[in-house]
Amino acid sequence: MKLDDFDYELPSSAIADRPAFPRHQAKLLDLTADVSQDRRVIELPLLLNSDDLIIVNNTKVIPARLYGKRGDAKISITLHQQTGGNEWHAFAKPAKKLRLHDTVIFADDFSAVISEIGENGLRVLQFNRSDSDLVLALHQYGEMPLPPYISRPDGADQADDTDYQTMFARHEGAVAAPTAGLHFDDVLMAALKEKGISFAEVTLHVGAGTFLPVKTDDPKQHIMHREWGEISHDTAAAINACRARGGRVVAIGTTSLRLLESCWRDRGNIEPYQAETDLYILPGFSFGVVDVLLTNFHLPKSTLLMLVYAFAGRDKVRAGYEHALANGYRFFSYGDACLMERNHD
Repeated sequence: MKLDDFDYELPSSAIADRPAFPRHQAKLLDLTADVSQDRRVIELPLLLNSDDLIIVNNTKVIPARLYGKRGDAKISITLHQQTGGNEWHAFAKPAKKLRLHDTVIFADDFSAVISEIGENGLRVLQFNRSDSDLVLALHQYGEMPLPPYISRPDGADQADDTDYQTMFARHEGAVAAPTAGLHFDDVLMAALKEKGISFAEVTLHVGAGTFLPVKTDDPKQHIMHREWGEISHDTAAAINACRARGGRVVAIGTTSLRLLESCWRDRGNIEPYQAETDLYILPGFSFGVVDVLLTNFHLPKSTLLMLVYAFAGRDKVRAGYEHALANGYRFFSYGDACLMERNHD
């Protein structure tokens, strides 16, 4: 297995910079059939059964991108993971401008000191605010942390404040959206509920590390980022009841899938669970929970593309991506979706 095994050519014109409107009208590539079929997300109820269980991620994206100064140098900070009441790991640009003990000024009453230096632009920041006061400052001075491939020369705009948030968002802590959930709206929810399909929620606070490129020729040498997640008692019970009745567990997005499979790896079953997960899924991984995955189209050479190869099979995914590119599908966070079943070969 080599990194080049997960590469493909993607024209910049295929990268979506705005979501479909309405959300349920995004294209949906059905990979559960023998031959790829073109659909719309609103057709999802046709592809699921009444005894299936949909799992969504209810994390809420915080305004995790900050702009400040260190002396005369302009600095961009993207928060990555909170490790204390006032401490965050973050990615800085240009990182070389920030040395140990430097202070970054975001506003007259809001600043942070660099307490550690890491690799790939990582810095550990100690803010002058903590806990709820820090959250208030982020909402006052921060903006939506859009992925680097979404072109916004002037930063995220007002539309992104709602576009880059799922309808399930409840628990603040993510610095990237669980983007498969962006396709859901009231119309789709009503159609799914009319068919009798049930829902349950998990929380996985998606970190900025999800966008870190894999730089090693051998993907197994890549170090996966850590993200905090939780499965509640009610959700665990709903998943076990679904499995008992012969229904399928349908993960909305790779974030939901990673949390469920992390619990399975750590506990051998599904039960109430709170943990930081660094689960890295490569081809050959043995899945224990998720039967069906709804996900967007992922970056070349990314850990998420490796995950879907592992889940549905390399040949099926590659053929699906080739079909999508030839038929005008839109890629990445604001793009279209595909539905796939676990490969049992």
